Amino acid sequence: MKIWKHTPMDAALLALSVGQWGATWWLAATWDASSVLARALGFALLVAMMTYNIIIVSHLFTHAAWFEARWLNALVSTLNSINIGQSVEAYRLSHVRNHHRYNNDQKGVDGKTKDRSSTYQDGQGDEHATLFRYAVIGALSTVIKVGGILLAIGRAWRVGPHERDLLEYATKVPATRARELRQVQRDRIAHAWGVCFFLIVSWKWTLICYLPAYFLALTLVNVQNYYEHYGAAPSSRYTDSVSHYGRLYNLLSFNDGYHQEHHLRPQTHWSCMPKVRYVHEKQLDSVTRTISPVPAILGFFDRRRKLLHLRAGATIGVGVVHDRDD
Repeated sequence: MKIWKHTPMDAALLALSVGQWGATWWLAATWDASSVLARALGFALLVAMMTYNIIIVSHLFTHAAWFEARWLNALVSTLNSINIGQSVEAYRLSHVRNHHRYNNDQKGVDGKTKDRSSTYQDGQGDEHATLFRYAVIGALSTVIKVGGILLAIGRAWRVGPHERDLLEYATKVPATRARELRQVQRDRIAHAWGVCFFLIVSWKWTLICYLPAYFLALTLVNVQNYYEHYGAAPSSRYTDSVSHYGRLYNLLSFNDGYHQEHHLRPQTHWSCMPKVRYVHEKQLDSVTRTISPVPAILGFFDRRRKLLHLRAGATIGVGVVHDRDD
């Protein structure tokens, strides 16, 4: 019987998920007896694990689930919902069916973006929102939203009628729609009980370490998404994202740097991203697009980045690709 849907290499992502889950509980259990240095290192590890999981592990899972068996994928979704502090299934619905449909679009005539996670949503005119507004205020908004979901005991953490976005993203096929919304509920139950157990194991760790680490991780994830699109020209499918081709980063991140290619073929497995670049090489090399010399999470170091979105009409066509580092 075939277990892995795409490749056994996804076992590495599963191992990271289980490892994070175990490490998080260990950090909580040992907090009270830890030194100041150990607590500081534990905080940094927790931030790194949550950030990496959202950006890499759960992100890849939402696009290409690892297992043939539906129940195993449901189990992974539940496990990582504890790891990232929010429903992985809800993340999948919003990310895959909204972000990858509208690809970080600019505002329309109604003054709104169709991509609800677009970097342009809260910007002035046709400009991106500020990094602080997008990353920090966006993270705070997520924390408040997740807090409300954790308290939704009365409806057993089901998707409520007020959650119009999720209800819109869920498929219209009745049986599949019910399965998707049930998975969101299971994810939320697992997260809620996880937080309760964290409080039981060490309420001090939960308040002093976990919550600040969660907020910081969300902020870093928003920084990553911001610089995966900052300056890119949304008027073309070949210029609407920013890739980074550093070999070390892509080795450690399961080819996360191939972001333009990911937007071209969002359902393609991570192991095939270099092939997507090869297949679309002619089109990608014929347009002026932004390629970052640093990973997106360090995008603020890319001081030479051209703001193609401000002159998109003039840049779509034959041009020079800048900052190419491969």
